[in-house]
Amino acid sequence: MKEAFEGLKIADFSWTVTGPLVSKYLADFGATVVRMESSLRPDAPRLSAPYTDRKPGLNRSGFFAMFNNNKYDIALNLACPRGLDVAKRIVMWSDVVLESFAPGVMEKYGLDYDNLKKLKPDIVMFRTSTQGQTGPYARHPGFGYQAAGFIGFPLLIGWPDRSPMPIPIAYTDYIAFQFGAAALIAALDYKRRTGKGQYLDMSQIEAALQFLSPVMLDWVVNSREPARIGNSSPDAAPHGVYRCKGDDDWCAIAETNDRQWEAFIDAIGRPQWTTESEFGTFAGRKRNEDKLNKLVEEWTFHFDSYEVMHKLQANGVPCSVVAGGKVLVNDPHFKERGYYCELEHQEMGKVLTPGQPFKMSKTPARAKMAAPCLGEHTEFVCRELLKMSDGEFVELLTSGCFE
Repeated sequence: MKEAFEGLKIADFSWTVTGPLVSKYLADFGATVVRMESSLRPDAPRLSAPYTDRKPGLNRSGFFAMFNNNKYDIALNLACPRGLDVAKRIVMWSDVVLESFAPGVMEKYGLDYDNLKKLKPDIVMFRTSTQGQTGPYARHPGFGYQAAGFIGFPLLIGWPDRSPMPIPIAYTDYIAFQFGAAALIAALDYKRRTGKGQYLDMSQIEAALQFLSPVMLDWVVNSREPARIGNSSPDAAPHGVYRCKGDDDWCAIAETNDRQWEAFIDAIGRPQWTTESEFGTFAGRKRNEDKLNKLVEEWTFHFDSYEVMHKLQANGVPCSVVAGGKVLVNDPHFKERGYYCELEHQEMGKVLTPGQPFKMSKTPARAKMAAPCLGEHTEFVCRELLKMSDGEFVELLTSGCFE
């Protein structure tokens, strides 16, 4: 079966999350991706938990494995002249160059777009960094965790009487890659039609700002700053996460209209408190939200989260369990859709790899290889893709550029 990006070749200099997620997307749909890394400065996710059997190691991180499957990996020291030469040969082999370093790093090695065009005139170069390649803050290094703070996400998270709550993940990375993949596909279509390459500069914070449009609009039209409202919502009541019967067991409920409220009180048996006039309208439920939440939790506390979810969903009430890792991995819905793929990793053994969130009937995504060990495909890339001779490969091997 033909794959959507079959024949597309990518030289992947990226690291951390956003860049590797872009290249994973293309690799899952058939692109040949060569990832360049160095043991002298390992990719941060390789040094991040969780580790298989809780034993740290460059090739044992589940975090790294999650978004680097289907890629070849070459260990390459760009500070070594011979290593830089190999990198340039990979560029000449490729259709796309992808990088996610801080601005200035690629220029230091002579791998900026102007120089890459001399090697491959029709190259498409995709660059992503925290704040883009230009502007007064461009050269400030950072990760998605700090970027989320810079654009204000923590200001929205938490309770009115407490300090802002940080997002515990590199949130902008997981948002930005989707914009990056779409932009790169558009550039490839342009290249297909015109034969010309293109230069793409994506700022992660500008991608994530799309999700804060209501906050910015509220300031523009009302001069009003956002307020932290805990688990509440201006458009729903009850709206929150409620304790259930099990140990650390929770469910999420969100009701946005009177029809859902009637369905909810039917599902829980219409206890006396639901007939009180203060809960008779949406406005009343919002005014008395604290009391309402306590009463809702007095009901949910008698059931486990799945019982609550099934009872309420059966009546048309928006409700879900709050799932942890065990629940997500074993969920029958994900299993039936084949979202997780089991792959054999050289060091970790069997690993579960997430797939893509949509199905394509004629060119489906496929999980073919587990995430690579560092430098696992150095010889393959040199001998098979770059067509090096035995003698040249051995010479490079002894030069120390493969590290």
